[in-house]
Amino acid sequence: MKITVFSAQPYDRTFLDDALERAGDRLTTVELIYQQATLSPQTAVLAQGSDAVCVFVNDRLDAPVLERLAALRVRAIFLRCAGFNNVDVAAATRLGFFVARVPAYSPEAVAEHTLALVMTLNRHTHRAWLRVRDGNFALDGLLGITLCGKTVGIVGAGRIGLATARIFHGIGCRVLGYNPTPVPELARLGEQVTLDALLRESDIVSLHCPLADDTHHMINRDTLARMKRGAMLVNTSRGALVDTRAVVDALKSRHLGFLAIDVYEQEENLFFHDRSSSIIDDDMFQLLLTFPNVLVTGHQGFFTVEAMREIAHVTLDNVRCFVDGGECGNRVIDA
Repeated sequence: MKITVFSAQPYDRTFLDDALERAGDRLTTVELIYQQATLSPQTAVLAQGSDAVCVFVNDRLDAPVLERLAALRVRAIFLRCAGFNNVDVAAATRLGFFVARVPAYSPEAVAEHTLALVMTLNRHTHRAWLRVRDGNFALDGLLGITLCGKTVGIVGAGRIGLATARIFHGIGCRVLGYNPTPVPELARLGEQVTLDALLRESDIVSLHCPLADDTHHMINRDTLARMKRGAMLVNTSRGALVDTRAVVDALKSRHLGFLAIDVYEQEENLFFHDRSSSIIDDDMFQLLLTFPNVLVTGHQGFFTVEAMREIAHVTLDNVRCFVDGGECGNRVIDA
């Protein structure tokens, strides 16, 4: 069985090859073909001769791409991620694809990165590091706040949201949580409230939601206006949860105090590649980088040894389910 791995970086090869070797006799028929290119209508042809594709968050699997893959006799799609908003699930089901994802991989990795963003932006450690290298030990401009006792709002109380809530609760923050359905563990960590109450009362708002029709641009001009003036917004989930233009305007008006993002709604052509020798022609992204109170990382929240091992292991376990024809608890099916 041949699988074309799209958006393959050197670390993907390392962890997938190791997981395949560890699988031993169970997956001896599997051959992984690595392609650095992102899956798109133009690159789908690279899957020719393969039985399946393995994709990541910025690979495109809309109906036209799926139809091209079907014409190439590709039969399965293995996602190396939890989210599947980049997949037209209805079209995939109609075309007979087996689609499986990695529903959870080290939620603590993303939660810890959320804390790192908050700590860095609050205490200006990234700027302090640069100053000290230049022999500048002045403290002006590096004033932060003590997080203990502050209110942190967690939007989305899944595994990652709860892991983040546990961390902030552990450092003495008051935790508010918003989730469409009740989550008992939130009661042990803080209080489950309405989104309006969370936005109104939180010093820090951290997003941990899947991207869907009802969460697209959930942070917009209206919701930003309801946030406490000077609050910090953190997004380590999906870029399109946030209306970037509205956030820029809120930063300009000084209503939004700080922004920390590990994801960006137009990240597809930016993240996971070295663009240091290229001109980045995304004006909105470039504008974000001009704000001293904005911190951006390139979708690295998941990027720990433990998470990468789990992603590789579960992905290949999904492959085994497909090869053996057994039940797959990670399968994505159109409702």
